[in-house]
Amino acid sequence: MTESALHSDNQYRAGRYVRQMTGYRAFIPAPLPPEPPIDLDGRLRKLLSDADRALGRLDGAVQTIPDPDLFVYMYIRQEAVFSSQIEGTQSSLQDLLTAEADIFSAGRPGDVDELVNYVRAMNSGLEWLERLPVSVRLIRNIHGELLDGVRGADKMPGEIRTSQNWIGSGPVGLQDATFVPPPPMEVGNTLANLETFLHAQDDIPLLIKIGLAHAQFETIHPFLDGNGRVGRLLITFLLCERGVLLKPVLYLSAFFKRNRSEYYDRLQAVRDTGDWEQWLEFFLRGVIEVSQQAVDTARAIQSLRERHRNAITEELGRGVANGHRVLEQLYTRPIVSVEDVRAITGTTYAAANQLVTRFQELGILTEITGRKRNRRFSYDSYIALFHDPVPHIEWIAPA
Repeated sequence: MTESALHSDNQYRAGRYVRQMTGYRAFIPAPLPPEPPIDLDGRLRKLLSDADRALGRLDGAVQTIPDPDLFVYMYIRQEAVFSSQIEGTQSSLQDLLTAEADIFSAGRPGDVDELVNYVRAMNSGLEWLERLPVSVRLIRNIHGELLDGVRGADKMPGEIRTSQNWIGSGPVGLQDATFVPPPPMEVGNTLANLETFLHAQDDIPLLIKIGLAHAQFETIHPFLDGNGRVGRLLITFLLCERGVLLKPVLYLSAFFKRNRSEYYDRLQAVRDTGDWEQWLEFFLRGVIEVSQQAVDTARAIQSLRERHRNAITEELGRGVANGHRVLEQLYTRPIVSVEDVRAITGTTYAAANQLVTRFQELGILTEITGRKRNRRFSYDSYIALFHDPVPHIEWIAPA
């Protein structure tokens, strides 16, 4: 095959732009897997091997945490923040946590409910995975949860679009759009092809398959809103469904956010030139980087937990048992009130208030409301582990 013929074949590997009756050009994706097949030689094969090892180390590291679900709780919330920020939300991890702790502030961004929905959609999706495969039905359920009662609630939550959408910067129309996904009459067929690909018995390495599926979903853009967030959730659901990770602890939104321009450019290059390999290299780099950061975070949690357990043991005297009980709860509820502590310990309000004061003296809790009544206290050193970039903390092995 000549070089020009090969270039021509690659140009249409991902699909074709087709002019519609009203004059605009929409992209019709080709079914996966690509033809010609993905070239797994050289750099891509090395990245795939490194990514597989990184995932294995991550899964092992998470299993060493006394309660891996403590890690999952915050990691899901970190993903909600970064994935939503890619789509323009302003709310931070602290905004999300304070909203979940029922702290209402006049200065809190109004889009925090979108993050709350994201967490709920993720948790619901993980529950549905126990009885449903990753499928169009599952994706629609997740989308419905994601847009329920927030921005985009008027854009058919949980329903495949029946009108044309497009992607562009600012208020552009179809003719000036950066990218126009397939017209609505093609969406059902392209989604069916994607579902068939996901469940086909083939020899495509799983991470390659997931990378292909994410790009294809973003190209189909089957909803009027929320496609990016659902497509990024799809990555984690596929990893969990296939048993690569025992816990849902790989989220690429932090990597995509840090490399937003390249993220969009690589996806667009797939459509324009059929360059699947460069997209997959980018995707695998993300898997490696995020896995390594998550391992650091898992180790940092162990170190932090051990340090604070030791401080409680050494300083709290007869209050040690209740102190340890409250500390463990902080890993799933990092913002608490005195009443919360009273409920956790089963003591009087006065005793709970005294315990909170001791936690403040030990540097475990920080008061964040500035009020005399209805105060809330934050486990800041734990929350800080989930900011971007993830800080590196020397790992102290448990005694």
